[in-house]
Amino acid sequence: MNTSAESPLPVGEVSRLIGGWIDRLGAVWVEGQITQLSRRPGAGVVFLTLRDPSYDISVSVTCYRQVFDAVADVVSEGARVVVLAKPEWYAPRGQLSLRATEIRPVGVGELLARLEQLKKALAREGLFAPERKKPLPFLPQLVGLVCGRASAAERDVLENARHRWPAVRFEVRNVAVQGVHAVPQVVQAVKELDAIEDVDVIIVARGGGSVEDLLPFSDEQLIRTVAQCRTPVVSAIGHEPDNPLLDHVADLRASTPTDAAKKVVPDVGEEYERVRLLRDRARRCVAALIEREERGLAHALARPSIEDPHRMIDERADHVADLLDRGRRCLRHQLDRADSELTHTHARVVALSPAATLKRGYAVLQKADGHAVRDPGEVEAGEALRARVSEGEFSVRVDT
Repeated sequence: MNTSAESPLPVGEVSRLIGGWIDRLGAVWVEGQITQLSRRPGAGVVFLTLRDPSYDISVSVTCYRQVFDAVADVVSEGARVVVLAKPEWYAPRGQLSLRATEIRPVGVGELLARLEQLKKALAREGLFAPERKKPLPFLPQLVGLVCGRASAAERDVLENARHRWPAVRFEVRNVAVQGVHAVPQVVQAVKELDAIEDVDVIIVARGGGSVEDLLPFSDEQLIRTVAQCRTPVVSAIGHEPDNPLLDHVADLRASTPTDAAKKVVPDVGEEYERVRLLRDRARRCVAALIEREERGLAHALARPSIEDPHRMIDERADHVADLLDRGRRCLRHQLDRADSELTHTHARVVALSPAATLKRGYAVLQKADGHAVRDPGEVEAGEALRARVSEGEFSVRVDT
């Protein structure tokens, strides 16, 4: 359409055009939760407000009374329904609504089947994997708590936790824990607590209820929000048999809110007793170690080498003295024997020496060149020789 500031369309014309475009739309099946229900006596039309629990979006629904009367016994505010409706545009107010021609309540079996499908899809993404679980701190200083206002779950968690550890502090967020406002409020509370750096762990708690009452804690938006938290999250929804999807994505599942307080906060009495037992065990270990070392020291001191360290030296000194005397005797004996052998050898040498022979009256004849004459054929007649005797020498001449 050609419009401008000089030739604008009237509001009524715009509303009529929008209505004409919406009238061309066909009927659709829509699922939601009934948040408001208006059945005026005598009126032929029933007014509903259908809300998406996961998102803060609502739409008005109208239907003829006979359409709603067909399910009036099983449908009330808070019920989840599927409606076949055609979009309608109310031109005087510029309001969009849905005209329902059929309403079907969503049964528990169908809800459980859808939850099982969602559970498998989220599991395939790895949101429930054990390796994604974060360990809880041993002693949280500040605990975040998401629960209903003035609820039994809040009282159970606070009283049991403070009874176990009086110094624990809580950051509480009171939210709707069932109905159409539960999911957005719980998601917002979890995000707020996760953004606080001092919060060490977050507990999402609710008392027991029907499958429909616990549906918000199986919502996909809440599951993904918890999966993205940097802070460990504890799920304490309902009682032991209840098992919403939040139990699978949380870092720890508690069977009840009371159980959550016991698992998150240690018992001061038990810790005191544990410390006492550990101290006693450490004391016994140290005492046993000292006693063992004392026995070892006493055994070492009882050794002769430690008890009388000079005893070994004295014993070795006597042994050395004996060896020294023996060595001296052996050396003296060797020297005496060598002296005796030397004397005998000297006597034999003297007895066999040429000088001794000369003393017995013999003489040695030598030529001029000093060679001794051993054979008469070695000399010639008239040759001068030297005769050497015991007391000296003299010259001789060969006669014949």
